[in-house]
Amino acid sequence: MTPDGRGAGTATGGAGGTGPSRRRFSRALAAALPASLLGAGCAAPGRGTGRPGDPVVLTLLSHYGGGESKEALRGPVDEWNATHDRVKVRTTAVEFDDLLTTLMVRQAAGQGADLVHPYCLWTGQLVRSGVLAPAPPEHAAEIRRGYGTAAVGAASAGGVVHGYPTELQTYALYYNRRLLREAGIDQPPRTWLELEEAAYRTTRRDGYGNTLVQGFGLSTYDDSTTVGQTLALLASAGGAFVAADGRGTAIDSAAGRAVFALERRLVDRGASVPGINMYQAFPAGRVAMVIGAGWWTGSLTSRMGAAYRDVGVAPVPVPEAGGRPGTLCTGFLLGVNAAGPHQREAWEFLRWLNAEKVGVGSGTGASTGASHKAVGAATRMSVLQASLGSLTGRADDMRVLLGADADPNLRPFLEALAYAVPEPNVPGAQRAKSLLRKGIEELWTGRRSVDEALRTVRRQVDQEVARSW
Repeated sequence: MTPDGRGAGTATGGAGGTGPSRRRFSRALAAALPASLLGAGCAAPGRGTGRPGDPVVLTLLSHYGGGESKEALRGPVDEWNATHDRVKVRTTAVEFDDLLTTLMVRQAAGQGADLVHPYCLWTGQLVRSGVLAPAPPEHAAEIRRGYGTAAVGAASAGGVVHGYPTELQTYALYYNRRLLREAGIDQPPRTWLELEEAAYRTTRRDGYGNTLVQGFGLSTYDDSTTVGQTLALLASAGGAFVAADGRGTAIDSAAGRAVFALERRLVDRGASVPGINMYQAFPAGRVAMVIGAGWWTGSLTSRMGAAYRDVGVAPVPVPEAGGRPGTLCTGFLLGVNAAGPHQREAWEFLRWLNAEKVGVGSGTGASTGASHKAVGAATRMSVLQASLGSLTGRADDMRVLLGADADPNLRPFLEALAYAVPEPNVPGAQRAKSLLRKGIEELWTGRRSVDEALRTVRRQVDQEVARSW
């Protein structure tokens, strides 16, 4: 499960709250993937005996514990095990709720996995706790060369790369074309002023004053609809949640005040009702616009059916016309245990999985064994993530995997990789994010004014970050 609210295996909730399961981009994309990467293949090996001549067995801990995510990871792992005699990989998984605690507790007990797949928000904490090793120079160079700036930043701490970025999510504006059109609006908003005007014009109430359609969806349902949306707007204003040195918050600024004031106006004027479940309200046509992550496109496609034609996606609006675009990027990384006895072998497996490219094809033969027409090459990890309806930080891979016939709503998320800013991952970032969410909810529900909410968040987050350092 990612922090954006969707399921991954058996995971639910956790740092990201709960939400709908993700779906594949399309059956056509799945058909284009190499069968060797999707099939079950060989069974995972057991633990090695340690006797001379026995293979090294690397353990990989992730939250891909069931369903599509488990099968997607098993494909390349089985391929590796079938083609490598000296080093084998065995996967294990826990629910996302338990992933951070499991990483910390097992490390303290000297039982940490050789390979770990954490949420990038935790990178600083895991580095300080001795869990994540820095990437060797040749791997760091490969990561910086092959991934976008946001992806590299998400997988780094203090400027040092600590793993290969895997799943990446950027945020953009979802809008309902029909609701905008009925309000006389032909194009999605590009500025905050246009966003406000569109929100007020699309809001509808019944004769008793009950809201039938929210113009802009603010929702306290989970981190994605609360913190993620707010940080995406903050990035569009050129602001930041945490200071550049990582030792305090930067949200109590002109940009932060502008974001909080915008959200408070939308609530006060009735265009937003934060108590709703956004994952139900938007596909039901009860919300005109909302800022969300790219994974949601697949869920909306399967849930809305023919009504999905009304959904459009545009970049997050900026405060003023002509402003530089900005948005939020969240993600996961695959790294190596700093205390692991087989780090060289672990990094080699990660290079094979995340940097070595394989041919991908078009057609309908992935599940039937029929031949494919080669259309390009992508890394195994990019193929894995695309099969799950997710993006990676390798824009060139995603262009190959999405192809010309992909859902056009995915393009803004892919393009945002070029300018998105990663979620702050300093030590204490998880707790800081929880404090920010509480402050946002107090603002939206009227318990605190804009200034009070900013001061409270600044004081609490500064204390938490200082404690973590």
